[in-house]
Amino acid sequence: MLLTPIKLVRYFLCGWLLLAGAAALGQSAAKSVKDEPATSFRFKTIVIDPGHGGKDPGAHGAYSKEKTVALSIGKKLKQAINDEMSGINVVMTRSTDKFIELHRRADIANENKANLFISIHCNSSPERVGTRRGVLLLVYGFHRKQEQMEALRENASIFIEKDYKKKYNGYGDDAAVNAIVLAAFQQRYRKQSVQFGNLLNHQFKAENGRRSAGVKEQGVLVLQQSGMPGILIETGFINNPDDESYLNSAEGQNAIVRSIVNAIKKYRDSIGA
Repeated sequence: MLLTPIKLVRYFLCGWLLLAGAAALGQSAAKSVKDEPATSFRFKTIVIDPGHGGKDPGAHGAYSKEKTVALSIGKKLKQAINDEMSGINVVMTRSTDKFIELHRRADIANENKANLFISIHCNSSPERVGTRRGVLLLVYGFHRKQEQMEALRENASIFIEKDYKKKYNGYGDDAAVNAIVLAAFQQRYRKQSVQFGNLLNHQFKAENGRRSAGVKEQGVLVLQQSGMPGILIETGFINNPDDESYLNSAEGQNAIVRSIVNAIKKYRDSIGA
């Protein structure tokens, strides 16, 4: 097909603008969020998701259920954040013994435009009485990134930055540029999830003396559908007698909450929010 000079200029300009936008976004994704203008981001909402609930008890030990432990820790965590971190809005996916579908938990986080999603669980090993102990921290598996891309696409908070149009050259309605934007956000969210996980892992191990299996990637559904940095915390093995006792004690729950709050504070400072 023969192109007129005017069409050639148009094609050249479109191609140049798209490449320029991609380069700018690539540089933005590579930078720390700390380097972004203060007006573009505020760390203000945390969603706490106590796992299971209602007809879904989760794992169980000799005398306790995962749903009960997770809710108790979640409530204590909310109270601690409210007491120590002014200006933070804390939203619970459930505050009672109620069954909440997994997709609804993610919806709550997305609807509240959360800056951090924390799902609280208890682990369990295959044996009736387990020998494994300690915490495990799960972030969403990057090998399944296309699934989370759907959540990012549906999450309106991606496009609510005050300077979004200016920042991305006003091409918010362009599908190709939107794809680049989503990929940049996904990279940033994954990086921040791992960053928060590492901070939390340090708190559990170095500051609290807990055993830890570290930060692992896994295709967790509730994280898949959440368009923000998020982590699932396996707080201990409920079918291990020592861990079960720890998880049900006020001392153990308070120590877990203290580790999470300390990690949140360090995370917020690290991203300059």
